[in-house]
Amino acid sequence: MASEEVKVIGAWASPFVMRPRIALNLKSVPYEFLEEPFGSKSELLLKSNPVHKKIPVLLHGDKSVCESNIIVEYIDETWSSSGPSILPSHPYDRAIARFWAAYIDEKWFVPLRNILKAEGEEEKKAVIAQVEEGNALLEKAFIDCSKGKPFFNGDHIGYLDIAFGCFLGWLRVTGLAAGHKLLDEAKTPSLSKWAERFCNDPAVKPVMPETATLAEFAKKIFAKPQA
Repeated sequence: MASEEVKVIGAWASPFVMRPRIALNLKSVPYEFLEEPFGSKSELLLKSNPVHKKIPVLLHGDKSVCESNIIVEYIDETWSSSGPSILPSHPYDRAIARFWAAYIDEKWFVPLRNILKAEGEEEKKAVIAQVEEGNALLEKAFIDCSKGKPFFNGDHIGYLDIAFGCFLGWLRVTGLAAGHKLLDEAKTPSLSKWAERFCNDPAVKPVMPETATLAEFAKKIFAKPQA
């Protein structure tokens, strides 16, 4: 089964699409990347993910797997003998990693997205404060999970590293647009050093968008209509 053809339906700028791509790179699994045009949904996407109709989708032979974190788990289990284990080996550590991954998607990401949509300085300051509160929680989570090692998962990138690290490009771009450094080494020193290690990892570097290119893309999708 692991030898069947692998494809990823996605978009280069999507942090959620980065997750399966990083996981496949960690496992040294070759795959074809099928770029979805921005603002439209291909027939293949609608056929492969008829419930949510969104990216990413992993195509593995004649099977499709949806939802980014579920795809990462599928990759880890399917190619368990290749590359490092992505999920922690201990059940408690796996539960903690899944808890924080859910927090990132359900709580932390919402205000980050809203910074570029904020109307006025007060609203922008409020959502920036929410992101920084989340960063402080994730700083503590990193210290607890890493146990003094380079990544949340220990010696190598794992599930929680991927879940949070996929947003680092957007964190930089959003901070530049807002005129506020969102990941500040003075406030979250451990997380800031981790972010640098994560972005320089060979499994991440090829799929992490260039800041300038992502910034141009952000200007287009978050452009406010002229009055």
